[in-house]
Amino acid sequence: MQWIAMLTMLIDHIGAVFFPDQQWLRIIGRIAFPLYAYLMVIGYQRTRSYTKYVLRVALLAAISQPMYQWAFDTKHFNIIVTLLVGLILFKLMDAAAKKPIIQCLGVITALFAAEWFSLDYGAYGLALMLIFRYASRERMVLYHGLLELLYLLVWGIQFFSLIVTCFISFLPNWVKKVDQINVPRWLWRSFYPLHLLIIAIISYNI
Repeated sequence: MQWIAMLTMLIDHIGAVFFPDQQWLRIIGRIAFPLYAYLMVIGYQRTRSYTKYVLRVALLAAISQPMYQWAFDTKHFNIIVTLLVGLILFKLMDAAAKKPIIQCLGVITALFAAEWFSLDYGAYGLALMLIFRYASRERMVLYHGLLELLYLLVWGIQFFSLIVTCFISFLPNWVKKVDQINVPRWLWRSFYPLHLLIIAIISYNI
């Protein structure tokens, strides 16, 4: 899944920067974020040290930020920041497992902050991470579909991201097999800022 996530993200960003009129590139790119969100959930569940894991993600978010702003000419926060907030929210939710009021307040605060501070994918991104983390496989597609309907008028082509959730829900054995094909750690961790830097350099010199 890591290879698919990186490739579809690259196609999406190439389309966004160099071919904004080619919507099919952006449609392919809708596959990327759900994969990254799901992989982040898996990483949270499997990590031996939450502290080290969240610090690595935070460092990657900080390194990627100038490349992200340069490549897309924006002041918004990059997607790794969104994933980082999701990780922190998971920890809060699990720590307050027997305190539903605190959980609700945590979710509401995180969703509001994601929009207020202009995180990439905003509240939508955090909501999808929560679906992957806490919804059963049988209900993932339903909840994700409702989320897409909520955002349909704002972000129509994002509906194609449901493809990923359908695979996760209905073809778990296939997902397990694909998940065993790992990307070298150095490539997985460096790909996001590195590809943004290359895109920014090419865009700047065209």
